[in-house]
Amino acid sequence: MSIRLKLLRKQKAWSLEALAERTELTKSYLSKVERGLSVPSIAVAIKLSRALDVDLEELFSDQVSPTEISITRASERTSLSAAQTDKPSVQSIASGAASKRMLPFVVYPPSEFVASAFKEHEGEELLFVHKGAIEVAFPTGNVELQAGDSLYFNALIPHKTRSIGPVQAEVLVVVSHEDD
Repeated sequence: MSIRLKLLRKQKAWSLEALAERTELTKSYLSKVERGLSVPSIAVAIKLSRALDVDLEELFSDQVSPTEISITRASERTSLSAAQTDKPSVQSIASGAASKRMLPFVVYPPSEFVASAFKEHEGEELLFVHKGAIEVAFPTGNVELQAGDSLYFNALIPHKTRSIGPVQAEVLVVVSHEDD
């Protein structure tokens, strides 16, 4: 259970102290349980499963849940929108993963900036150009990125992206996302 408890606690973004408060157990005891130095009683395990909002079996399981590791094959990407061509403009990846704090996508930006205003949203954003080249417009100026280049920024900064050059750009976009 030691590895499983730590994984479940970290998925909630809780410190040992936060879990200790929720279970009325000591931080040092929980640390020992996580490191495999102490085995909890059934009563303690029930407290832990209730605090973490998981089944008791999941707390003791050595198996990794299929939603904790998500593999998306290129042929299995989920199209979220279609461009004016047959090729999708945004594809979701890791859609089977639960409790994500990152939202990954493969994006095929249009060759012209969309007529609409700049986009902005909570969190942070990472762009990695896999193929082609892109231009990212910010209110303060534009940035050009080639294949292999990346850009990381606060997503509250208004931005928009377009593909430039003869090759349709393919961009990995990862947006941070916190469940509140």
